[in-house]
Amino acid sequence: MLDLIERELIYLWYYSDLQVRQLMPYYIVGTLLGSFIAVFLKSKLSLLLQRAPSLPYVSLLLSAILGFLSPICMFGTLPLAAALFQAGMRQATLACFMMSSVLLNPQLIIYSSALGEAPFYLRLSSSLIMALCAGILIMHCFKKQSFFNFAAFSGTMRNRDTAPNVILRYIFNVGRNLKATLPYFVVGIVLSALLTIHLPPALISDIFGRDDYCGVLIAAALGVPLYMCGGGTIPLLMMALDGGMSLGAATAFMLSGPATKLTNLSALKAVLGWSHFAAYLIFVLVFSTLGGLLINLFLG
Repeated sequence: MLDLIERELIYLWYYSDLQVRQLMPYYIVGTLLGSFIAVFLKSKLSLLLQRAPSLPYVSLLLSAILGFLSPICMFGTLPLAAALFQAGMRQATLACFMMSSVLLNPQLIIYSSALGEAPFYLRLSSSLIMALCAGILIMHCFKKQSFFNFAAFSGTMRNRDTAPNVILRYIFNVGRNLKATLPYFVVGIVLSALLTIHLPPALISDIFGRDDYCGVLIAAALGVPLYMCGGGTIPLLMMALDGGMSLGAATAFMLSGPATKLTNLSALKAVLGWSHFAAYLIFVLVFSTLGGLLINLFLG
């Protein structure tokens, strides 16, 4: 019995150490970059978003890009969105910005580069298209009615970076980012190591490696309960891709996961009624599944 436990711990340490060595540079760079944007560029990004061009589709594209660059979590994005809405910004532009903020941020962009070239670019492009589609749907389906309800927000956002010295503000921000993400990163490493030890590669290939709708649908559905934190899912995705997970299934997981992350859902529910909240969930699952199927169709 003791020999079995010792062997298990050795394998766990070996595969965990392997994952940490591979992912830690991306994790560190992503965290430092995200904090830099939050401390030094956040106000400039907000100003750019507020002064987006009047051309609707150009405005959607700009808001999506700024959403990707925003390091603010969804709970921090909502007060900002409420302030911009009260300042007269169109709700389609806000929807696009909020959708892209849910799907990607500077840290996650850096983390995702560890997945390899094809999954990385598929994540960027599919997230951009998803955010644009969300904005276009709001633009055309809610011309004369409100999709969001920002009544509970005063239009101001509490700034937690109040230290007088900008270097201290940066250090504090890095510390908060580490506190918020490091536990999930560690959990992801450990889960990935355990799955590598105990889950047969053939089973992963059978479930996720199929090019038909089943593998993609399963991946999109599993993104709902399994997605903890962007950095935490990277080792799981790497293990699944190595085991035969198709690019379409991986993309479906990368879209549905962050969009249905529990904290993001609870934040969005604060500004969406039940019917609009249900419409959001349907949109996420349908888009991620169809997107994965199309990727397998053309790239499989």
